[in-house]
Amino acid sequence: MRLAHCFKVALTLAACAIPLSAGAQVQLTPVVSGLSSPVFVGNAGDNLNRLFIVEQPGVIKVLQPGATTPTVFLDIQAKVLFSGERGLLGLAFHPQYATNGRFFVFYTRDADGALIIAEYGASPASANTAATAERVLLTIPHSDFTNHNGGMLAFGADGYLHIGVGDGGSGNDPANNAQNLTTLLGKLLRIDVNGAQPYAIPPDNPFVGSETASPEIYAFGLRNPWRFSFDRQTGDQWVGDVGQGAREEVNTPIVSGGNYGWRIFEGNLCTLIDSCANPENYIFPAFDYDHSNGRCSLTGGYVYRGALETVTAGTYVFGDFCSGEIFTWNGSSRATLLDTALSISSFGEDEDGELYVVGLGGTVSRLTRNVVSCAYAITPTRATFNAAGGTGSITVTTSAGCEWTAAPGDQWITITSGPGNGNGTVTYTVAPYTGKPKKRNGSITVGGRTLTIQQSR
Repeated sequence: MRLAHCFKVALTLAACAIPLSAGAQVQLTPVVSGLSSPVFVGNAGDNLNRLFIVEQPGVIKVLQPGATTPTVFLDIQAKVLFSGERGLLGLAFHPQYATNGRFFVFYTRDADGALIIAEYGASPASANTAATAERVLLTIPHSDFTNHNGGMLAFGADGYLHIGVGDGGSGNDPANNAQNLTTLLGKLLRIDVNGAQPYAIPPDNPFVGSETASPEIYAFGLRNPWRFSFDRQTGDQWVGDVGQGAREEVNTPIVSGGNYGWRIFEGNLCTLIDSCANPENYIFPAFDYDHSNGRCSLTGGYVYRGALETVTAGTYVFGDFCSGEIFTWNGSSRATLLDTALSISSFGEDEDGELYVVGLGGTVSRLTRNVVSCAYAITPTRATFNAAGGTGSITVTTSAGCEWTAAPGDQWITITSGPGNGNGTVTYTVAPYTGKPKKRNGSITVGGRTLTIQQSR
């Protein structure tokens, strides 16, 4: 993630009144503002429906259901080096948090810039203030560079803690950390926080027993896996890996022991830093995109599984920190969902699987579907044809987000285009006519408006 860019102001969309007919469009609904460099939002999975917000300077805040002002859950600013891409970067709650109160953080240590994975606790788990006692699980020396720390923590369906670590910074990974299996930089790690102290190695980690690779490594060849997530239905891991000067990439599913190509490849492009021979040795992204239109830093998101149908179930929602765009990926193509003024630092889920968007400038917003006014008009409203029949078109005028279909009222009229969303055109054909009586009348209905068709032989 590139945090040095200028902060942007959150985009706020006002709700529209509900008329006789209505459509729906996705919008951002503000939840919290006035935060200090927020970089993550998530939930504890404890059925209390609280949101937890990570502020980069070193504070975790908790927001009660229905509240607009969060309170401090944990303050570790004294331990955290907050500068540029450094700071308190990640938070994950134990799968049994409701009973054990355990949670984990990822931060840059003030003393030396090392990356720290540490455990904290709340007792009882329902408490809105955590204890300050810390147990350090993992210390990862960084480098002389300040960027590419990574920062994501999340538990997979396997019950293990997954950790995204950047390559150590600078450009082109000068130490080649991402390909070096003796360092934890440029990797996805996986550890067992329920085993031996301070943690155990899952027995099926790919490099268990290796004398030339660190056993914590689950996958490698990553530049800066700033945000990743797990599909709550399939368990697949989706990793947003921030690119350098040309491409941004999303990797899924993650293969145990897989090499995702950096610094040899940036997305699907050969970097020419090292030889790109034997591409079969690398796993290429599910998709990537270039830096056109102000895009420059991908913020990984989530596969939507909420019940409110904010977007289509199974759609991956993600964004770009620089352009402020929120995108969707349906498995074959990328589309722009919203173009916002946010510096998007993260996405998050609540307990119901609804999605939230974090703006580094100080906001958390929720993705919602907004009912919009829909008034339909069509042109023309009457059409005539001779016995030979022919083709015609209808111009549909309505607001964006207002969906419509075109329904022929007779078998001799065929719709050749439609349905649509917003302004559009319906094309149709009228079949030849040789029957009796000499005239026949038909119709096409679009958005509750009717085109009357008359045909004479």
